[in-house]
Amino acid sequence: MGDGRTRIEIRQVDITTLAVDAIVNAANSSLLGGGGVDGAIHRAAGPELLAECRTLHGCPTGQARLTRGYRLPARHVIHTVGPVWRGGGAGEEELLRSCYRACFALARQHGLATLAFPAISCGVYGYPWAAATAVAIAETRVALAQDDTLEKVVFACFSAEMTALYQRTLAGTDAA
Repeated sequence: MGDGRTRIEIRQVDITTLAVDAIVNAANSSLLGGGGVDGAIHRAAGPELLAECRTLHGCPTGQARLTRGYRLPARHVIHTVGPVWRGGGAGEEELLRSCYRACFALARQHGLATLAFPAISCGVYGYPWAAATAVAIAETRVALAQDDTLEKVVFACFSAEMTALYQRTLAGTDAA
């Protein structure tokens, strides 16, 4: 299937509107909702999502958990906890890579063919956008090369600037 570019889609869109097998939630470790993407997903999914998340008892940074999508058009939500940026010397890159790997592993385990990701750790967690998009695209290419059942990965971007950065990174014109 080539390098996976045809299976990667970059869109400026509200992730809560996407009808995919799973959307990824950039969650905090409690999994009980928060601001940004996390809060929007919880509001759109309804109170049943929070109730299910309470049964999971949290999630460590770099790992992921799967729930139903409830009122979302997506069938499932994969909650992953990205690292807070602390300057780059605290293992942030490996933790961010681990987030993507954990999400793709859950997708494989549960036969999910279409996923949508937000820009994990790029909001209040302060991860530098160029470095984060480089990790996201690299880990997605690896996952697509290893898993033929994965049909499409969408990067749901919250701004035109982030959309353009993902597009440049995918095209290989941004060295992060």
